[in-house]
Amino acid sequence: MPATSEIRELKRVKTAPAKPKDVPKHQDLIGYKHAVAGHDGTMCDADGELFVKPCTQAEVDFYESAKFHPEFAELMPVFCGSLALLNTSTAASIHQQLPDLIDHAEIPKGLKDELMSHLDPGMAPAAAGHSDAQQPLVAPSTSSKEPATDGKRPEARTGPIKTDRAIALLNASYGFKKPNIMDTKMGQQLWSKDAKPEKRERFDKITESTTHKNFGYRIAGMQVYKGTHPTYTKSGGVQEPSANVTGPNEEGFMVYDKFWGRDDVNDANLAESLKLFIFNEAAGIDEDLGKLVAGLFARDLRRVEEILQNEESRMYSSSLLFVFEGDGPALRAAIEEAKAEEAAMEAEVVESVTKRSAPRAVSANLRVDSGIGMDDEELRFVAESVTFGNEAGEEADDDEDFDEMSSFPHIYTLKMIDFAHADWTPGLGPDEAVLLGVRSLAECFEKLSD
Repeated sequence: MPATSEIRELKRVKTAPAKPKDVPKHQDLIGYKHAVAGHDGTMCDADGELFVKPCTQAEVDFYESAKFHPEFAELMPVFCGSLALLNTSTAASIHQQLPDLIDHAEIPKGLKDELMSHLDPGMAPAAAGHSDAQQPLVAPSTSSKEPATDGKRPEARTGPIKTDRAIALLNASYGFKKPNIMDTKMGQQLWSKDAKPEKRERFDKITESTTHKNFGYRIAGMQVYKGTHPTYTKSGGVQEPSANVTGPNEEGFMVYDKFWGRDDVNDANLAESLKLFIFNEAAGIDEDLGKLVAGLFARDLRRVEEILQNEESRMYSSSLLFVFEGDGPALRAAIEEAKAEEAAMEAEVVESVTKRSAPRAVSANLRVDSGIGMDDEELRFVAESVTFGNEAGEEADDDEDFDEMSSFPHIYTLKMIDFAHADWTPGLGPDEAVLLGVRSLAECFEKLSD
């Protein structure tokens, strides 16, 4: 049978050592360090395997309804459920909700067992006297803007949304040594039908003045390991480093904020801006390796296009999240490991088939977004896999698939995220505004891979 989206995701997720997970600390949950765009308040557990995001009930409903759209669900992070998140919530209270959440999640038992092994429920009550664990997660905001420093544009903070719900997702950047991450905001109309007039006007100005208008997307944020600090021509013809790029930070990442995608990136330099994400000699990602990564993303983007063409939905301010291993040596090692694992899997398939007198039931439509196979050039991602039932026509065991896939190396992933303003819209046809952005990205990455 076709494997579920959760099983496909396990091609990316490695099985961590089975040990009790410490109570998440206050600072661990408040500041998800790899967030490159979106609202404040995103959190993760101490190991970073689960991503906890405050959200509206509408976004919870959209994630829950995706099970009726299985191909679209391929594009989404694995959804583990929703939990209560109040202003009085503490790290300990969040931790106490996670075991029950995972236990009731509609995910394979093997994945449940892995996550539960890291979420020892006995740890949370023991933290009653832990000061960090008992601090409220939401601190009062003193200002909507940070003061300008060193001539930089003031950072207009996007505060935590007003909500009592959060969703728990498998973290797309978990398991990478140095995850390069790019968030691209999709579409041309960024506001939904319930937006107030002032918000519509503000977002329309963003569309008109950025790459949204002609390309259907803009870069909303980016982090690149050992990345480049780009320079731009200012008044008088002087070349100056962008004030919207900072770093390197303590982990070696250059951070490109939301104003970089709005103010510095334009129609003329969009392709060059995307190159900053992919090609990076300083991190050991040379032209050949960069072209490979670009080709992998291009392949997945065409799959995204295919799925969205077959769905009737409308998404406003949703994003595509690109993640790949930004450390060149680690990326090359992961590729070699994936090639070896894929060769071993192919050998097992051949051995299994030759031992049986009749052909097995095969499903060859499993899309994998983090495994490298072997074609004539020996460096292409696995776009298909095979699943064998115990007898012809029988379904395969999800847990067997989990065991096979959970140790697959971390190379890249592409996910669609942010569904606060997303709806299924039967009868209205595909979302052409978002599809414009998907096609534009696919064409650009295809050119970068040539």
